[in-house]
Amino acid sequence: MEKSNYMAFLQEARQFIPQERIYTDELRRLAWGTDAGFYRLIPQIVIRSEGEEEISRLLKLAGSHNLPVTFRAAGTSLSGQAISDSILIVAGKHWEGYSISPDHEEITLQPGIIGQRVNELLAPFGRKFAPDPASVKSAMVGGIVMNNASGMNCGTHANSDKVLLSARIVLADGTVLDTGDSVSRAAFEVTHRDFIRRICTLRDEVRADGKLAERIRYKYSIKNVTGLNLLPFVRFDDPFDIIAHLMVGSEGTLAFLSQVTMKTEYDYPCKASAMLYFKTIKEACRAVVAMKKLTGGNGEWTVKGAELLDWKSLASVSDPVFLKYKGEICSSTLPGVEPGDETGLTAVLTETKARSTEELRQNIRAIEQCLSAFQTYTPVCFTDKPEEYSKYWAIRSGIFPSVGGTRKPGTTCLIEDVAFHIEDLPEATAELQQLIARHGYEDACIYGHALEGNYHFILNQSFSSEAEVKRYEDLMNDVKTLVADKYDGSLKAEHGTGRNMAPFVRHEWGDAAYEVMKAVKNLFDPKGLLNPGVIFNDDPKCHIKNFKPLPLIPLDAQNPAAKVNRCIECGFCEVNCLSCGFTLSSRQRIVLQREIARLRQNGEAPERLALLEKQYRYPGNQTCAGDGLCSMSCPMGINTGDLTHIIRQKELPQGSMGYKAGNFAANHFAGIKSALRPVLGLANLGHSVLGTKAMSCITKGMHNVLGIPLWTPAMPKAYSIKSSQLTIDNDTLRNKNANKDSSANGQLKVVYFPSCINQTMGLPKKSPVEQALASKMIALLQKGGYEVIFPENMEKLCCGTIWESKGMLDIADRKSAELEAALWKASEQGRYPVLCDQSPCLHRMRETIHKMKLYEPAEFIYTFLRNRLVFTPTDRPVAVHITCSMRKMGLADTITALARLCSSKVIVPEEVGCCGFAGDRGFTYPELNAYALRKLRPQIEAAGVSIGYSNSRTCEIGLTTNSGIPYVSIVYLVDECTQPATVKLNN
Repeated sequence: MEKSNYMAFLQEARQFIPQERIYTDELRRLAWGTDAGFYRLIPQIVIRSEGEEEISRLLKLAGSHNLPVTFRAAGTSLSGQAISDSILIVAGKHWEGYSISPDHEEITLQPGIIGQRVNELLAPFGRKFAPDPASVKSAMVGGIVMNNASGMNCGTHANSDKVLLSARIVLADGTVLDTGDSVSRAAFEVTHRDFIRRICTLRDEVRADGKLAERIRYKYSIKNVTGLNLLPFVRFDDPFDIIAHLMVGSEGTLAFLSQVTMKTEYDYPCKASAMLYFKTIKEACRAVVAMKKLTGGNGEWTVKGAELLDWKSLASVSDPVFLKYKGEICSSTLPGVEPGDETGLTAVLTETKARSTEELRQNIRAIEQCLSAFQTYTPVCFTDKPEEYSKYWAIRSGIFPSVGGTRKPGTTCLIEDVAFHIEDLPEATAELQQLIARHGYEDACIYGHALEGNYHFILNQSFSSEAEVKRYEDLMNDVKTLVADKYDGSLKAEHGTGRNMAPFVRHEWGDAAYEVMKAVKNLFDPKGLLNPGVIFNDDPKCHIKNFKPLPLIPLDAQNPAAKVNRCIECGFCEVNCLSCGFTLSSRQRIVLQREIARLRQNGEAPERLALLEKQYRYPGNQTCAGDGLCSMSCPMGINTGDLTHIIRQKELPQGSMGYKAGNFAANHFAGIKSALRPVLGLANLGHSVLGTKAMSCITKGMHNVLGIPLWTPAMPKAYSIKSSQLTIDNDTLRNKNANKDSSANGQLKVVYFPSCINQTMGLPKKSPVEQALASKMIALLQKGGYEVIFPENMEKLCCGTIWESKGMLDIADRKSAELEAALWKASEQGRYPVLCDQSPCLHRMRETIHKMKLYEPAEFIYTFLRNRLVFTPTDRPVAVHITCSMRKMGLADTITALARLCSSKVIVPEEVGCCGFAGDRGFTYPELNAYALRKLRPQIEAAGVSIGYSNSRTCEIGLTTNSGIPYVSIVYLVDECTQPATVKLNN
């Protein structure tokens, strides 16, 4: 395409889209041009869209310049569905609107809302989102619908095509059509009369061809997304219903989906799951076929889901039953199993659901009776405990990244999905497994939705030589023959056709069906500009071109950051990445660092390398909070924050001025804190003299011009723990304990280490509380009957988080070691628990100190003080912010449970993860903090909350600044709502 076309397009697009949402730089084109698939194209232009009108104008503009356009939401597509070397339009973070019908049976959604979020919205009404792909926690509605991604429980009866009611779309000519709105339909009939007429003609032609109509019904009796969706032509009479349903599985090749209305599904309250183990994959499939036939008295299927996991799948997640089986066959011979051959073991994760406990029991009995005809390796055992079966399903959802994480360095992880008719399942599955092995894919796995005859197979493939590419090509040709020719199944079952199966669409469907698909494409997109190369591709070799490289980032294998080399760029991390949609996401940081590493290692394009390194600094390094929440939604636990710390470490080598300054601060920490207090005092004085408005204006200008940390009214005054507090006289308390609780025996002691932040920072000028946190913490501990011990030389001590966040990892570890020695001594070699009042500090302490029991306030109070205090809850609504460190330590439920002991109205704002303050980053990059908390204030105001609680002083500064209400430690709420217990208690 002529460069001048793009320049002209850009010039006009900038007239209605802000520059900050149009990307043409090297760095962000690469970052946004990468998705979860194994292909890569680099777009010329990336546009972050915000509304339907923008899309309409962009499509008109692209059409006038003959420029191809591709749409993308979350980028979790797996086979090259949403990549472009032209214009990529992203519809994600700014497309999250929704509305639920009064009866809760319908929901209207924009394309950027995440599937799991839809389930959270519907859960209070006993409803759920019917499509349930394994990526539902990361995939967005636009991608789910446009790929017809179904999943583990929805099968063909409740996929997007079956539950879609209407669609609002933007056509290639910029026209907006809402198929569920009578006014929009009427207008479209006037402006696009020929379009409607052509849809009706195609409908009639398909129906008139009895053989074709019957083939369409047969092909869609199982999961099938190969090519465009032809089922609407035999299901619907109304042309607008046909248009709406043609969108499903169309992968953005026909129009832009700006809104969709779908039926919601009943969410059964009673559920149970069992992991069933069989010694052969054939036996597992026969059992699935038998379970498929089970129905209850109400005519509903008894088994709602049956997920097959082959031996490699089980091995990738270190399944304990698989490991036991492997050990047994290595040491002895099991009946019917070759010595040392663990490859037969197959699991089927089976789920049943019911409206009542009794109905659930009946279902389980029916399944157990059915399975008695089959030989299982372990006894059939169902569990209805969510804490148990949720672990099974988490394993299932994470199979793809987990298997990908086991691949050989430098290879690419590929995934495809096929479907067979259920009667063919045992033989076809075994043949598929043998076929893959015959082509030398020894580490490949097969897993998936066996109840629907739908399997995914994962290959770890190298494309480093022509021989390897040929091996893959031969495999796909044989898969085509097996699936499409021998069993007349689906080459693509639920992930959209993509580039990988585009060459085989005509082969699977035949000429008659393919010509109907082409006619639909030509009608909607006469210029062929919408997502070219996907579904329709004239290049028979398109599936073996444009492979995405996955080079290694050179890191010491012992370094936690080295786990990034296991990343397959699936994007599961992005739901927890606070900078996703603002600068870069955790996935994009890995993508870019891989490319930088590749350029360094190859010595090629030094100018491009220098450019990427320069462009990476702000979006990649400076606006990464390093909080590590990304690891919690990554099945392999990859923490991109670790990578950021390594990058920062390289920027501050030993001997540099920055490193020397950090080392000096570590060696003179008490003095540094003493010097900080006058600065805080001066800021407070300025606030008192100038007033809030003038102080804010002046300091904001200084921040923008000089780059100094941003002052806000939430900035605390200076604080210092008084020497009298460090030498607490516990005699009176000790006597009380002895009289009150003979079992205590003087052992109610705790080592309290106030974090350096809470040793230095007090309360802001306008605060709803009166005592600094350290004083309040001491008072609460004594209220609960605990004697307080402080470590020696506390002014010099620090957990090391400050240095870790700056990339000075050796200094951070040195400070941690100093703290450990002091706490070990103070706790009498671990005899007493240790309490730190700042959750991020406590998290690092737990990461580096392992020989003592360490607690943060909410956990300590809930564990040790709860039964020593009398709680009188308030009816005042309170907000609770769960810090990222609390989430990583598994204490989110603890702090909310504690808050609910104190208030009858506890609000945990939704879609608010890491606050983005990240130590001092909220002062230096306040825009990151503001973006992370953009959804907080509306929820606070809607709930009528006047005060919020957390357990991190710096987070509370950012929360106060961006919420409109003060945030303080949860300790204040507990102290307010409790009195000492007067009865004899055992701790």
